[in-house]
Amino acid sequence: MTTGTEQARIALDPFVTDLDGESSRLRAAGPLAAVELPGGVPVWAVTRHAEAKALLTDPRLVKDINVWGAWQRGEIAPDWPLIGLANPGRSMLTVDGADHRRMRTLVAQALTPRRVEQMRERIQKLTQDLLDGLPADKESVDLKAAFAYPLPMYVIADLMGIDEAELPRLKVLFEKFFSTQTPPAEVIATLTELAGIMAATVAAKRAEPGDDLTSALILASEDGDHLTDAEIVSTLQLMVAAGHETTISLIVNAVVNLSTHPDQRAKVLSGEVDWSAVVEETLRWSTPTSHVLIRFATEDVPVGDKVLPAGDALIVSYAAIGRDENAHGPSAGEFDVTRESANRHISFGHGPHVCPGAALSRLEAGVALPALYDRFPGLDLAVPASELRNKPVVTQNDLFELPVRLNP
Repeated sequence: MTTGTEQARIALDPFVTDLDGESSRLRAAGPLAAVELPGGVPVWAVTRHAEAKALLTDPRLVKDINVWGAWQRGEIAPDWPLIGLANPGRSMLTVDGADHRRMRTLVAQALTPRRVEQMRERIQKLTQDLLDGLPADKESVDLKAAFAYPLPMYVIADLMGIDEAELPRLKVLFEKFFSTQTPPAEVIATLTELAGIMAATVAAKRAEPGDDLTSALILASEDGDHLTDAEIVSTLQLMVAAGHETTISLIVNAVVNLSTHPDQRAKVLSGEVDWSAVVEETLRWSTPTSHVLIRFATEDVPVGDKVLPAGDALIVSYAAIGRDENAHGPSAGEFDVTRESANRHISFGHGPHVCPGAALSRLEAGVALPALYDRFPGLDLAVPASELRNKPVVTQNDLFELPVRLNP
């Protein structure tokens, strides 16, 4: 078996100019690839479906950043642009074992299937309002800015009880939070301001509870297992960050996929294929989350013919995993809404840390996409797909904008 010192590292492109090509190189490097994150930070990436499922349930991989040798040695700068993703504060994302079960149980009690289903009517209303506001007579409309972005943000604000007046500022802050290009001088200030907005929300809901998840977390922690305000703040920030970014990219990528595969789009619009198949195949083929940071090895962990050394960091490369031929056959690189294996993807994670908001994201996309194409069945890209530009976010498969013609 080989270790990291014997394998050339693949540097992840901070500008994400060719995610598909990069993902192919990662898969070609084997199930465990040595990579370098922007900022020169060496980590490992799991790139295959079966190995990812195994590692995501392996107790030797933990979320405690203090296990990371590079962190212990002071090699990770406090203003590293991705520090907010690697060390986002104490929440269910960053703990394991009994603490994780305690925090996740409280979130699960607040984010029940019933509460998610109760959001359907609100999502439908928001969707119709946003569609009504689209300038259908324009030659080109940025569908991301006018539709795909505001819908998940309004939904997550409703769910978490965040004042809608905060949304414009949160948009700016989260763009800095995820970007690899945030200047070092702004990293800590961004994290501090985000935490301040979340702390103010928690304080407001503690003083005057409402019918929202933040109030439910506060109440649950008072009635049973205790969550500190700091833990609730971190959980709130986690839920807001994950709750809007993933769904934005899911809607945007689905539109791009259908526009660049008109034969597939015809099957959906004719009713031959259900919209749920579009959602699942988009999650697999152009997963909204390209890489998830970060787990740390408490001991040497064999992966294929390599070893993830103790004290090293692991990222999960979902963009590479989604097109693994071992899981999805020789046509894994093709977008196919009739694919029988589409629901076998793990784009929302796997194991104890699987995304608790997966059902909500599927619901939002499952409402938004058919409503969009019912209103504008001829919708198409306003520019060639080759001209669409990815944002400099190594964790998200995200575009700057999505110019479309609503009535070509």
